[in-house]
Amino acid sequence: MDEEETRMALWKEQRNGSRQAEWIENGKLPDLLNQNNARSSDARQTLDAAEAERKVIFDPLPKTLTSVSTAPEFRTVRILPRGDWMNDKGEVVLPATPAYLPGAPKAVEGARLSRLDLAKWIVSRENPLTARAFVNRLWKQFYGTGLVKTLEDLGTQGEVPAHQPLLDWLAVEFMDSGWDVKHLVKLMVTSGPYAQSSIAPKETLARDPENRDIARASRWRFDAEFVRDNALSIAGLIVQKVGGPSVKPYQPRGYWENLNFPVREWENDTGENQWRRGLYTWWQRSYVHPAMLAFDAPTREECAADRVRSNIPQQALVLLNDPEYVEAARAFAARILKKGGATPDTRIAWAWREATGRTAKPAEIAALRGLLDRQHAAIEKNADASGEIIKVGIAPAPAEISRADLASYTAVARAILNLHETVTRL
Repeated sequence: MDEEETRMALWKEQRNGSRQAEWIENGKLPDLLNQNNARSSDARQTLDAAEAERKVIFDPLPKTLTSVSTAPEFRTVRILPRGDWMNDKGEVVLPATPAYLPGAPKAVEGARLSRLDLAKWIVSRENPLTARAFVNRLWKQFYGTGLVKTLEDLGTQGEVPAHQPLLDWLAVEFMDSGWDVKHLVKLMVTSGPYAQSSIAPKETLARDPENRDIARASRWRFDAEFVRDNALSIAGLIVQKVGGPSVKPYQPRGYWENLNFPVREWENDTGENQWRRGLYTWWQRSYVHPAMLAFDAPTREECAADRVRSNIPQQALVLLNDPEYVEAARAFAARILKKGGATPDTRIAWAWREATGRTAKPAEIAALRGLLDRQHAAIEKNADASGEIIKVGIAPAPAEISRADLASYTAVARAILNLHETVTRL
């Protein structure tokens, strides 16, 4: 700094000091401070308002996570001689696929294999395992049993395909269609084998009880989610809304009492959420919804490629007594009284066909008519009994239908919903 600059700096300092002294002497300094504080407060309010407006605009917008490609950092992995982790002289292990699988992926020259190379190999023509596994699982969904029965073990360690050429052709068709799942589904459900009747001669049943020859349509009980969906659909309660958060249908209180970290309680949903499809039911690992657990839903504590199908008395008790099925039976009873006709026999026949898809036999109508008469007689002796069953669930009971009729036909509807045919794919 030269002499002139030094002189100017001292002059400015003296001037500012004398001005501040003058402000203090005249009492103007507090006013200036207040003005500065007011301006700062106004600026802060303007910023807060702008931030609030920004949140209103941007917070509802969907957010997307993006990945940026960077040079990967690889950790050197070696074969440890005799498991000695301190010995770093073993052979270096590089990414690769098992040597016994066909069409090993190839990386760019000078580079090591990446996840992208693995993904390309999984869906490559040289590796038909992916297409075969998917086709086999889809076949099981529509035909009851896969072309390879062991869904979780497709290959040399699993079962030999019952129809190897068919499995190969479907896998190639799937790849040629551009991995078009809808095309594959349409191909299966419009085929001749899928349109067959499940009725077969005794000789055929004895020769091929598992229907591996696909000589007839297979029969199997619905999966846990579909059992409930079917009942809600028959009752006219099911909500077909797609997407959204999980829902909590009826569940016994205290079922989660041993579920800690944190301690919590199941709160039944209200409104239309109570009748969403089983796909959207809240799934707590190891604490599966009891009604679904009775119908062999997995606990998801470990991967399950396939589900067992059991036939135990507990399933009948669920269909008779679980609140969601009692409510469905009551709603179904209301439909029977509105759409089934004027006489008990026509109503029972309508209900049977609505639930099972076939015409009821005279003996079946007679059996349900006897149940209806007994229920009517019991309600006449105890009028309060009808009110108990009508209170189950949150679906409103139609005001124009008498409580006695609704309760009596609810018993009939419960019996129909408990039929083997109602919960079985025929």
